[in-house]
Amino acid sequence: MTDALPISEGKGLAKGAGALAGLKVIDLTRVLGGPYCTMILSDHGAEVIKLEPPQGDEVRDWGPPFHEGDASYFIGVNRNKKSVGLDLAKPEGRQVLLRLLEGADILVENFKPGSMEKWGLGYEEVLSKKFPQLIHCRVSGFGATGPLGGFPGYDAIVQAMVGLMSTNGTATSGPTRLGTPIVDIATGLYSTIAILMAVHERARSGQGQYLDMTLHDCGMALMHPHSANYFLNGKRPVATGNPHPNLAPYATFKTKTCDIFVGCGNDGTFRKFCQFLGIPDLAKDERFATNGSRVVNREALTEVLNARFATEDGFDLCPRMLAAGLPAGPVTHVDEALNAPHTAHREMVTELGWFRGLGTPIKLSRTPGGTRREPPRFGQDSDEVLASHGFSEDEIEALREQGIVMDTRRK
Repeated sequence: MTDALPISEGKGLAKGAGALAGLKVIDLTRVLGGPYCTMILSDHGAEVIKLEPPQGDEVRDWGPPFHEGDASYFIGVNRNKKSVGLDLAKPEGRQVLLRLLEGADILVENFKPGSMEKWGLGYEEVLSKKFPQLIHCRVSGFGATGPLGGFPGYDAIVQAMVGLMSTNGTATSGPTRLGTPIVDIATGLYSTIAILMAVHERARSGQGQYLDMTLHDCGMALMHPHSANYFLNGKRPVATGNPHPNLAPYATFKTKTCDIFVGCGNDGTFRKFCQFLGIPDLAKDERFATNGSRVVNREALTEVLNARFATEDGFDLCPRMLAAGLPAGPVTHVDEALNAPHTAHREMVTELGWFRGLGTPIKLSRTPGGTRREPPRFGQDSDEVLASHGFSEDEIEALREQGIVMDTRRK
């Protein structure tokens, strides 16, 4: 991994080696869940070597927009990594992988369950014996066993299957996919947590282990509070739109300039909220005095608040509410959020050369992470990576001539 660049050369850049410096990650993942996980590790100093199949990571094609042939979808989750094009379908390619795994701490892959075993690279039979300290994280749709074991998983399909879509949208819209690939991203986050747990445990035991991470399980884990409500009352959760199923007010309201979102997490805040808005008697109304009563009488409360907010400039009102300790914010578009002053202050947009992306949200005081390298072109680091693992120039050229290692994508 290259040294961190001076902060003057960009925004949101790494200022040091990072909390995970010294960890070596072999990344066999594609699309989103796995790459999101390995990007987090790379942001914080881990050396991530991305081994791409001959066709490359398919999200290089998921555009427009493109930068020099690579789609924004790929660019957004693959910074700080090195790319090697490697054909694992050939025995010689698998031998290269085994050499790269020497000294590796973590292997992350998202092949269909059974693929690694078919190639003679299963964790229990081969990798755990050959590399006893290796942490092998597999990201799959549903795992290898069970009624859905081995089936492919896709974010929207899992959103549908675990109930996320049924609780998103409104009674009139019907079940609605969340606008971000939340299951893939959550799987990347949970996988990162699992890997760091395994790294911590390995410091005591000296042993690696296998991590079985699935989109299904991670999607199910996102179903709070709907699952908790169901476990307690036995009622099927329904889509409520913007309002919170357990809190009121906690929803969007219209002002004369924009929609705003306000929330009151307890009765004391609601009383303060009403006082701020000049309607203190509302908090004394028995229909609205407690959160439980406000949830039951949500429609009547919404009618009163919409009338009160209709005369306000939402962009002016929200900062005043925040200054008074009341949660509120305007509903903004993506471009507005990305260009907001606080976004810049928090370095949540990172820039390096031509590259712009979302910065790391993990802020560490002594060992901060950040951008170190632009997202790689396909196979751009093959020579560097192989040479650093003991391959001679002749060996590298032979692998290239045999189509085991490649610098351009196979179409």
